[in-house]
Amino acid sequence: MINAVAGGGTLVSFPALLWIGRDPIVANVTSTIGLCPASFGAAIGFRRELAKTRRWIRALLLPSFVGGALGAALLLRTPSHVFGAIVPYLILFATALFAAGDRAGRRAPTSPVEGGLGTTSWGAAVGFQFLVAVYGGYFGAGIGILMLAALSLLGLTDIHEMNGVKNTLALLINGVAAVYFSFSGRVIWFDALVMAIGASAGGYGGAGLARALGRTFVRRTVVVIGIAMAASLFWR
Repeated sequence: MINAVAGGGTLVSFPALLWIGRDPIVANVTSTIGLCPASFGAAIGFRRELAKTRRWIRALLLPSFVGGALGAALLLRTPSHVFGAIVPYLILFATALFAAGDRAGRRAPTSPVEGGLGTTSWGAAVGFQFLVAVYGGYFGAGIGILMLAALSLLGLTDIHEMNGVKNTLALLINGVAAVYFSFSGRVIWFDALVMAIGASAGGYGGAGLARALGRTFVRRTVVVIGIAMAASLFWR
């Protein structure tokens, strides 16, 4: 439900798995796989906008694929105690991105801006997207906000088109990571199945409730959850 309206569902799903005693890396890979169906639905929801943004998608497909795979590989090579130690900082970072993203979205224009881009602009955007994808494969929460920043470097300013590109690339990054994790032996498949059912049901049936509560309410709730989870993990 949160993903459908405001994004940031990982800030709930990942801590939920930690709460029931899962190892941090196991929780991360399981959460990534469990939320993939919801990511697919979000990408399909913006299919009309994708017809206008093929140029940007083609430019960012390869760095998204390679970066997502690299991030996933780095995660599985990180000792659990090290990952557990940096998780509170990752959650705080993702929460800060999430909180800042709402203001960025309100400032974004709703009409496209045409114009040529120099090689430097394309190179910077592709390089930045690669780093975003590495982070996405490694942890993932907040990558949507980072990708909107990369798209702005390319001159894309229509917020609906930006969301279409962002959701498509997020599906690719998470999908590559999920496939890699599937063969790692670190996934708790029952947890992933339960989470996939919940994520799909929430995205389909819970969006109406979330819209009734209001986007601002949902986003503020996620920020509070993120801060509370980071604080509890620091204390632990």
